[in-house]
Amino acid sequence: MTLFFFSFPIYSPPPLPSFLNSSHLQPFFSILLIREDDYFGASEAVKKQENQGNSVSNETTDDGSIDRKGNQAIKACTGGWKSAILLLVNQGLATLAFFGVGVNLVLFLTRVLQQENDHAANNVSQWTGTVYIFSLVGAFLSDSYWGRYRTCTVFQLIFVLGLMLLSLSSWMLLIKPAGCGDGKLDCMPVSNGGSMIFYISIYLIAFGNGGYQPSIATFGADQFDVTDPGERLSKTAFFSYFYLALNIGSLFSNTILVYFEDSGKWPLGFWIATSSATLALLLFWLGTPRYRHFRPSGNPLSRVAQVLVAAARKWGVTTNEETLYELEGKESAIAGSRKITHSKEFGFLDKAATITKKDLILQTPKNNPWRLCTVTQVEEVKCVLKMLPIWFCTIIYSVVFTQMASLFVEQGASMNTKIAHFHIPPASMSAFDIFSAATFILFYRQILVPLLAKFTNNPNGLTELQRMGVGLVIGMLAMVAAGIVELARLKRVIVAQDSSSLSILWQIPQYALIGASEVFMYVGQLEFFNNQAPDGIKSFGSSLCMASISFGNYVSSLLVRIVMRITTRDNSPGWIPGNLNTGHMDRFYFLLAGLTVIDFVFYLFCAKRYKSIELENPSTEKEDDVEMLRRV
Repeated sequence: MTLFFFSFPIYSPPPLPSFLNSSHLQPFFSILLIREDDYFGASEAVKKQENQGNSVSNETTDDGSIDRKGNQAIKACTGGWKSAILLLVNQGLATLAFFGVGVNLVLFLTRVLQQENDHAANNVSQWTGTVYIFSLVGAFLSDSYWGRYRTCTVFQLIFVLGLMLLSLSSWMLLIKPAGCGDGKLDCMPVSNGGSMIFYISIYLIAFGNGGYQPSIATFGADQFDVTDPGERLSKTAFFSYFYLALNIGSLFSNTILVYFEDSGKWPLGFWIATSSATLALLLFWLGTPRYRHFRPSGNPLSRVAQVLVAAARKWGVTTNEETLYELEGKESAIAGSRKITHSKEFGFLDKAATITKKDLILQTPKNNPWRLCTVTQVEEVKCVLKMLPIWFCTIIYSVVFTQMASLFVEQGASMNTKIAHFHIPPASMSAFDIFSAATFILFYRQILVPLLAKFTNNPNGLTELQRMGVGLVIGMLAMVAAGIVELARLKRVIVAQDSSSLSILWQIPQYALIGASEVFMYVGQLEFFNNQAPDGIKSFGSSLCMASISFGNYVSSLLVRIVMRITTRDNSPGWIPGNLNTGHMDRFYFLLAGLTVIDFVFYLFCAKRYKSIELENPSTEKEDDVEMLRRV
């Protein structure tokens, strides 16, 4: 995971807003080399507002957002980058805490709990998958009942509780004798009670972090009014910086914390992670007065069921656009949601919104939503169905991505980890993934976006779907690189030492390629699912990205089991045995590369056929996009 940027000579940024236009803050932004319009997106409308004096302070948002008291949000007093930056810091600290546990978990299982390599790799894949499957739970509660703010608060509290329990159990029960689990000093066997407490703690961490992730991403995007062209541009940039914050947080975990844990100081590493998560929660609460909110839209499952039941009841009805039902006025029937225009895909669902003579007699629009739904409600279901094939294509990429936390680490542990007299912890090699992602995010936003905008007429350079396709290709190349490195490692095996003389630094290309692919795939996913999800299920849209990682981990675990069952026949050690020097992990990497190629072909087919969501009255946004292109 990773992110960062460079300035480009053809770009002329607008001035900083007054609250950040101070001499002591400008050097900070110069160092980061972040395009100022990414942060502040100053449009002509914003410039006019700055000249309107006191009238600006009372200008409200037009996207339906409210303040914490339930009133329409005032732009000058709520949201914007003041709130978003606080949420980015929160994300960075929470990520530091999460990866302080996750990045070295496979070594904790093998060294402290004394599990075999394949068993530990599967346990890590299942745990990571559980983290992200819980994102669906958090998204459901956020969209339906609690709202984003309360959901983030509750799940962060659970996250902190799990970290505290893990720190205490490691300190008091698991790390015996002190300093064990460093690869040299063996730990005492763990009791059943200690093992149970350990698993409870890490699954509390999974539950807390998983439920929090989709809500915090969507909550950060909520701080920008998409009806304002400047804030809409800032919202697009927010997802890149969100992933940047995630990678900056994980950088500390993958270097400093990994070094502590690899040297046997597991409790210290876990306590640092706990402190980071606690600080993240406190900073999140600090921004409470300024946050913008959206009202929960009610249970989306009941709305989906209503559409399906209504369509089934009218299966024999002929649909016609002129007879489709929609509420009059600006508001839709779904609380806090804008109206969606009718689309032709999945036309059979239009039956649910078709007004029949029986509906008119029974006055169905007022009395029976299980018989007649609005066009917006039907389109909400259609949007989900249209996104699913794209989402399905991202799972194989997540299988590729998850190897970084399991097999890459085990591969590195079987290589020469000495540079002069310094030992490189295998898990810390993921720092190269972070540096790579940071560099490519900066490269994309600072160089490629202005350049590509000239040719594509898209202010964001490439569409989200195009970026995701690029990510798939780079991910495939990462597996090829990992397979080649494994072949070279096997040729240099030192039988007496049960390791290879090949330097662990040869893993840098595969980590760097994974980092580059993340920038295109995961940032593209976050933007795509957030933009294409209807207003009533925005958190669900963000959770699809997390769910992709979850299913990727489960599929990875399943693949490992299938491969080991097939390749261990006839007394063969298999492709991924406990002693990697007797196996052929290179073949597993090449298998994943082949599956990614097949997945890419299917993805091209789905992406070409995909039709984007269209909200009512989009003309203003299109005009604003033309203006943005002129500025770029």
